[in-house]
Amino acid sequence: MQKSSTCSFMYGELTDKETGEKVRQTFENYEMNSFEILMYKKNRMPVWFFVKIAPIRNEQDKVVLFLCTFSDITAFKQPIEDDSVKGWGKFARLTRALTSSRGVLQQLAPTVHKGENVHKQSRLAEVLQLGSDILPQYKQETPKTPPHIILHYCTFKTTWDWVILILTFYTAIMVPYNVSFKTKQNNVTWLVVDSIVDVIFLVDIVLNFHTTFVGPAGEVISDPKLIRMNYVKTWFVIDLLSCLPYDVINAFENVDEGISSLFSSLKVVRLLRLGRVARKLDHYIEYGAAVLVLLVCVFGLAAHWLACIWYSIGDYEVIDENTNSVRMDSWLYLLSESVGTPYRFNASGSGRWEGGPSKDSVYITSLYFTMTSLTSIGFGNIAPTTDGEKLFAVAMMMIGSLLYATIFGNVTTIFQQMYANTNRYHEMLNSVRDFLKLYQVPKGLSERVMDYIVSTWSMSRGIDTDKVLQICPKDMRADICVHLNRKVFKEHPAFRLASDGCLRALAMEFQTTHSAPGDLIYHAGESVDSLCFVVSGSLEVIQDDEVVAILGYKEAD
Repeated sequence: MQKSSTCSFMYGELTDKETGEKVRQTFENYEMNSFEILMYKKNRMPVWFFVKIAPIRNEQDKVVLFLCTFSDITAFKQPIEDDSVKGWGKFARLTRALTSSRGVLQQLAPTVHKGENVHKQSRLAEVLQLGSDILPQYKQETPKTPPHIILHYCTFKTTWDWVILILTFYTAIMVPYNVSFKTKQNNVTWLVVDSIVDVIFLVDIVLNFHTTFVGPAGEVISDPKLIRMNYVKTWFVIDLLSCLPYDVINAFENVDEGISSLFSSLKVVRLLRLGRVARKLDHYIEYGAAVLVLLVCVFGLAAHWLACIWYSIGDYEVIDENTNSVRMDSWLYLLSESVGTPYRFNASGSGRWEGGPSKDSVYITSLYFTMTSLTSIGFGNIAPTTDGEKLFAVAMMMIGSLLYATIFGNVTTIFQQMYANTNRYHEMLNSVRDFLKLYQVPKGLSERVMDYIVSTWSMSRGIDTDKVLQICPKDMRADICVHLNRKVFKEHPAFRLASDGCLRALAMEFQTTHSAPGDLIYHAGESVDSLCFVVSGSLEVIQDDEVVAILGYKEAD
């Protein structure tokens, strides 16, 4: 229910406030205690409860959850007219009830304090090295968190994390572009957008200082001091460097070019946030569509980064500073000639080389070259000519071969997994057809066999239920079986008064079978040693080649 174990939502106008405060203090002080308190049901009916609270500790002697039991003692609080329960008889009943309940509590509490009843799943999580990203083992019990602390699994924090991931991808695209093309964000629109991104990253730092995390033993850490220490040791420095307003500083015209290049280079630190992206997306790696989208995004991002580097090399080599001339073999010079914007030397003005293709044209051309190289197409209309360009092209070809093999290898695996069941289905049909043909099974019987196989596959989707259940432990297998047979247990009157233990034991013995249309299940005179329930469909009762009855779900059991 995601509500506190104090059950304060059940308090009413006649609930003793002093007792309610004692209950709250018992939880806060991790104490063991018992109380008699008046609570209210949803229909506002008052009920007296004898409440027992016992803290449960883990291997490190830390309280990880509370065991709370509620005994209805309303009968001992209200006046009862029956003489048999008055006086000492009533007192004796109350004494027996409280004594027996307290005896159970006394047996449980010392065992818990000795650390013998520890939570095994947390130790298993440590063995599997799931780290701090696993969900808290006791999420059902809302931790006692201060008002200014945010639960790391709440809806707000989850939504906020996705916003940060999207902005991180935006940063991974814009930062290499701005650094390579040495752009000053004089455009007000982009400057405002980047400033908003910086503010959001700064707010994220503040939120991380107030967000719970899962400790090594699986417990939710809500202590503000421990939260601050953990964040400072992990992601604080990287997040702080990534949220500095480099674009705002770089936008001023009077900033020295060397300082501007320094601030532009420092923006690359923001790319370290991609580590968080990989950590988040790792949870969805088992889904084929998510992996496919991720691989395409990685390929496009790699092409974008390489395009920025390709332009930086061309921009560095196109002007030969030793001879103060343009290198005519550079790909930027060839591009400028083809688009009609050649380089020219401004002797009367700045005394520097000017002109050349626009940045938009240069970026599109660079991305076009990296894409053709990474995909091993290579049209040749843009080719490396200088030594620096050739070295980079060699490195890019090696990277491209690895990306190409990784992406298309995974794509092939994904499609094979998507059609694995279909291929298995057709292989089974071919095997059955070969069997029927080899042993010359009569046509009528062959059609019955094929109808049964097709109908059974359509119902079970080729999943071997028994094989899946054998993987699960006994207790979990019983729960799954109860769920699979819930329709029979819920609607049939024979099971309405059965206890949970009885249903679990019966569910383990149930077997689900599928019958093809027109198939005979039982013949006249055949001995029946099992009890059957029709879950779906209907059965015909045939006598002397005539249908005398049609049994549905409730009629056929």
